[in-house]
Amino acid sequence: MTISTPPDNSDPKPGDSYVQSFARGLAVLRSFGAHAPAQTLTEVAAAAELTRAGARRILLTLLHLGYVEMDGRLFRLTPRVLELGFAYLSSLPVWTQAQPVMEELVQSLRQSCSAAVLDGDEIVYVLRVPAHKIMSINLGVGSRLPAYSTSLGRVLLAGLPDETVRQRLATAALPAHTASTVTDPQRLHEIIRQVRLQGWCLVNEELEPGLVSLAAPIFDRNGRVVAAINISGQVNNPTPAHLLEHCLPMLLAAAAKINLLVRAQK
Repeated sequence: MTISTPPDNSDPKPGDSYVQSFARGLAVLRSFGAHAPAQTLTEVAAAAELTRAGARRILLTLLHLGYVEMDGRLFRLTPRVLELGFAYLSSLPVWTQAQPVMEELVQSLRQSCSAAVLDGDEIVYVLRVPAHKIMSINLGVGSRLPAYSTSLGRVLLAGLPDETVRQRLATAALPAHTASTVTDPQRLHEIIRQVRLQGWCLVNEELEPGLVSLAAPIFDRNGRVVAAINISGQVNNPTPAHLLEHCLPMLLAAAAKINLLVRAQK
């Protein structure tokens, strides 16, 4: 199981509404990651689909601004890059208020709790309070997972108009991560409709063997689903039945508390 990278949409034509040099700079930043923490100029150019001269200009600009550092022939991102991501989180102050609620839930249930938002066909983690390592992948703020096979993703998809969901499922890649993964678009659409009606989602071993998770929606002041929180654990501890009987009421109560904080914001 791997964490995917943001979708690489083809560049539109340069114009008044599109700054190609800025887009290329972002492509250079996105070329770095767990798969490539340090790169040579040639590697950056190849990953970002740029000429060496173009990649060099961008890297030197980022070096001057403090977003990358150079060690011999290798370039690396610096902690200053975090400013870009945390600017997004700081624009949503509810998460500062939501974290204590999630921490309390983790202490009560001894299960990891995460919050995520929808970005295209993927979910992006914006907050995570781990109880213990439960997956073979490391999840943190900014990590991405497919929406269709996760409890968080299905809750977020359930917040979209029905026709939008249908269109997304018809065009999205839906690989089977396990033998239990639902990959049929029509069946997924039915599941997401049910999630919309019941207000929560349970996913049992569809993303990774042994992993079970339960998610609930977070609404903005206009009643629109803007995020979701979940709890997750090993399928035998707790069992799906235990999650529904014991954990679901506590998860829904935590989500309701966060929703109250959202509505109280000015």
